[in-house]
Amino acid sequence: MPSVVLNRVERGRYLDSVAAMRLSRRLAALPGIEGAALMIGSPSNKALLRDAGLLGGDGEAAGANDLVIAVRASDEGAGRRALDSALNLEPEKSDGLPHARTLGGALELLPQANLALISVPGDFAAREARKALDAGLHALVFSSGVTLAEERALKRLAKEKGLLLMGPDCGTALIGGTPIAFANAVPRGDIGIVSASGTGLQEVSCLIARMGRGVSHGIGVGGRDLDEQVGALGTLAAIDALDADPGTKTIVLISKPPAPRVAEQVLARLSQSAKRSVVCFLGLDKPGLARTLREAAELATGNKIPDEKFDKGKIKGRVEALYCGGTLCSEAELVFRRLGLSGHRFVDLGDERYTRGRPHPMIDPDSRNDHVAAALADPAVGAILVDIVLGYGSHPDPAGVLVRNRLEKTVVASVTGTEADPQIRSRQVARLREAGVLVAPSNAHAAEWAASLVSN
Repeated sequence: MPSVVLNRVERGRYLDSVAAMRLSRRLAALPGIEGAALMIGSPSNKALLRDAGLLGGDGEAAGANDLVIAVRASDEGAGRRALDSALNLEPEKSDGLPHARTLGGALELLPQANLALISVPGDFAAREARKALDAGLHALVFSSGVTLAEERALKRLAKEKGLLLMGPDCGTALIGGTPIAFANAVPRGDIGIVSASGTGLQEVSCLIARMGRGVSHGIGVGGRDLDEQVGALGTLAAIDALDADPGTKTIVLISKPPAPRVAEQVLARLSQSAKRSVVCFLGLDKPGLARTLREAAELATGNKIPDEKFDKGKIKGRVEALYCGGTLCSEAELVFRRLGLSGHRFVDLGDERYTRGRPHPMIDPDSRNDHVAAALADPAVGAILVDIVLGYGSHPDPAGVLVRNRLEKTVVASVTGTEADPQIRSRQVARLREAGVLVAPSNAHAAEWAASLVSN
């Protein structure tokens, strides 16, 4: 029997993207449901639903102020039941917390607020960010879908007003000890981080915590900030902020390689600071720069993360790397490349091609399990390399999801997180090891371990 696609449109109803992704995951877990998504009915979101095979006639008619609930089900009855239960799955708002429907209403409730988190459909993100800046607020733009021209204009406006514009597509920040979006519970300290990568910031901040140090602020700037068109406006503003912060003694900068002119500008600005600085432009091997996120954390703290021994012989076949974190995937691939290893496969499952119409794998790691199962069944694959990313916003038990598979091949993992995270790092590590997974002390270590299994 063919699958059926059903949509329900809730007129004038809004859910932020994180809440919508969580509800999508819960819907997708219902009996008879093959796929599910909740999205605002903007043209770009409807295109995503259409590409994912989840858009029906009712959804096509939705407007930008409407919520589309979409399911693909094994039969109409299962689909109708899922649609009927969808909004009942929405979590109750926490007692005692103020709620408002507009920025103006929020400022009436919290007149002392100085930071706005923008999590709206990308078609509206630039407008809402501008409202926040005009109101004198720093802004973290979680949303993607903002054009480069809009990003540059917003960051110029923020500079004029002496404010920080973090993002767009900024998924992680640690401001004054408060984790924002996908971030970890790390202690306060004197190391400030500026990062164009969410999982890069998470990995470095967690390694710093595990070496007994802490973070003053972790400022995300969005993955395109060091692009030639944006010109590192967010990065330079973040460096200025940390330079002026008396609680910050060391500044760590994390990014993929910027445009050459932008890199020179950023390095020149750091050289003017009286504070220590550590720079990791992943993939740019230049004297004085950290080559891995692990090395960046080690240089920042002055400590070393000890390697661990594992008893495993050489394997036949290639390594299949299945990652939730894009920067962690890039770091692992760089480790292999520097060792001269080729023929292995590195997959960033957080890339848009894998997340259209479904939650990010850090929220719903079940989406990785299909790829793990395929790798386990592929005779050309000898070992699997994965990341487990903990913290606020992430799945409550990502290790438990992974080990639902019968892991009959060698699996190497890293766990980005701390003991204070909701998932508790040591419990996640123990769960993996009980299933026979080799758990390395960092993502770079995990890549090196996997490489050692296949290198001569």
